[in-house]
Amino acid sequence: MPTPSPSPTDPIGRYEKRPTVPLPDGARVLTGAAAWAAVAEAAAGKGARLVVVDAYPGADLPLIAKEIAEALPEWRIVDVEEAAALPIAEIDAFIEANLTDDRVFGVMSHATVDAFYDAGRLAATAASAADRPTVLLGWGADLVARLTESPYVLVLADMARWEIQLRQRLGATNWRARNPEEDRLRKYKRGFFVEWRMADRHKMTMFDRLDFVYDASALGAAEDAGRAPGMITGEAFRTAIADTAHRPFRVVPFFDPGSWGGQWMKRKLDLDPSKPNYAWCFDCVPEENSLLLADADGAVVEVPSLDLVLTQPRALLGERTFARFGAEFPIRFDFLDTMEGGNLSLQVHPLTDYIQRTFGMHYTQDESYYMLDAGEGAHVYLGFKDGVDREAMMADLRVAETGGAPFEAEKYVNTFPAKKHDHFLIPAGTIHSSGADSMVLEISATPFIFTFKLWDWGRLGLDGIPRPVHLDHGEANLEWYRDTAWTEANLVNRVERLWEADGVVEERTGLHELEFIEVRRHWFDDEAAHDTQGTVNVLNLVEGDEAEVVSPTGAFAPYRINYAETFIVPAAVGPYIVRRTERSRATRFGTLKASIRGTRIGQID
Repeated sequence: MPTPSPSPTDPIGRYEKRPTVPLPDGARVLTGAAAWAAVAEAAAGKGARLVVVDAYPGADLPLIAKEIAEALPEWRIVDVEEAAALPIAEIDAFIEANLTDDRVFGVMSHATVDAFYDAGRLAATAASAADRPTVLLGWGADLVARLTESPYVLVLADMARWEIQLRQRLGATNWRARNPEEDRLRKYKRGFFVEWRMADRHKMTMFDRLDFVYDASALGAAEDAGRAPGMITGEAFRTAIADTAHRPFRVVPFFDPGSWGGQWMKRKLDLDPSKPNYAWCFDCVPEENSLLLADADGAVVEVPSLDLVLTQPRALLGERTFARFGAEFPIRFDFLDTMEGGNLSLQVHPLTDYIQRTFGMHYTQDESYYMLDAGEGAHVYLGFKDGVDREAMMADLRVAETGGAPFEAEKYVNTFPAKKHDHFLIPAGTIHSSGADSMVLEISATPFIFTFKLWDWGRLGLDGIPRPVHLDHGEANLEWYRDTAWTEANLVNRVERLWEADGVVEERTGLHELEFIEVRRHWFDDEAAHDTQGTVNVLNLVEGDEAEVVSPTGAFAPYRINYAETFIVPAAVGPYIVRRTERSRATRFGTLKASIRGTRIGQID
């Protein structure tokens, strides 16, 4: 199904906060009793008396059970978690080493969901499911069904990690944990290092067998609670995901306030004016963002965009990128808004060897700051000043950490003025921070939370708790040789013009040679030609009001993009063109494009 054309009355360049991707022709989103009636009909077609609703941890099981009971009153509902899960004390003991005592950081778990269940009780639950029409509900419900010899209908009640985080902030617990009042960073840590890793491994065993996909993000949603939870067939889900891996698309961005947040996104992106600020926008983090799968009537089912990464890694990422990273999306685009706000924390990211040895991550968070906008006096903290006394600096940081004298960052760290379209490169191990009055497009690798704060200007978080500082981790990763001269020569506006012709200029503008992300900037008057060359491209329209992505061969329908929107062009797309739309009023356009260095077809490093 082609992407719907924008209405002529749509404002030009308006940032789209709820982008959709189309379901295949004829597919429909079902809701309420009609959805569960379709499930029962599918069971009858299979001669099955068993329905399995395997729910991602974080789904609201009581609300799902209530909806099923109202629609299918003759079916018994068995909560598999209540029937067969281990006591929470045993689960806590099992994952204790992964969680550690740290408030933020743990160690990646490689466990599978069966580790949280009693094998005997799983078998007993399976045996009891044979005597009448039964719905097995809960995370791991498919484990029970696989112990039977009966046919069954498989439903995945899926949801994105961002929705889980919002619910946890409102008091939701981790899976079967008794921690409603626990610090939200610790809740996130338990999900990030343990639950979500296990849940994604479990999901991957079911994708090819799914009969239906149910939108568990909508039922009991922390936001947008008016949307009815929808359901689509497994075939519609698989087709939509496969189609998305062959055309440009956007994930659903999410926005979050912060102690240093600013006002630029509120005004430019038309966000809720009642919020005190917005600090972050995660505009391309497929592991946590979602996709809205829309039918011809505009009804949507929200699924994690990670489902696309897990099921279509070769088409999405490209063969060489997949061979290098596996089914992980290695590029992240996000916004950091300090316009009329405060400085980011002074921080450093771990070196690759350190993150592998300490946390079990494959790669680290190299990054860069691209200045989408900047106010008067904007600046970036980057690299050490010449002749810094390491021991004195760390001593001053430890005094500041304990509430003593504030840390004098300018005494030890360079500051560089920042203006619109400047680009600052930040390989792991580099001390850095964005100052106030900046609108940063952050381009980075995707290990998420591995930021070691060194100094946070004495602030509390929005939850009233001091934001965590990790001086021991930070000191172990600071590259002290990155002084003023080295930083200026290697990290500040390293722009190389590659070619210019027919109103198009292509520049290489990062990242640093130690980093695996290649960044190209294209300025153009009317259009610029691109080719994925076999690896995923991530782009942002950094200049201009409105453009569209088109295929020179008509392989996909034109895809509209607006100023500041990040969009993904899968490796499978190949050649594509970014061009002005007929109604655009801009005279100049610019895109910033990131790809994985050394993975393009025909490229040899």
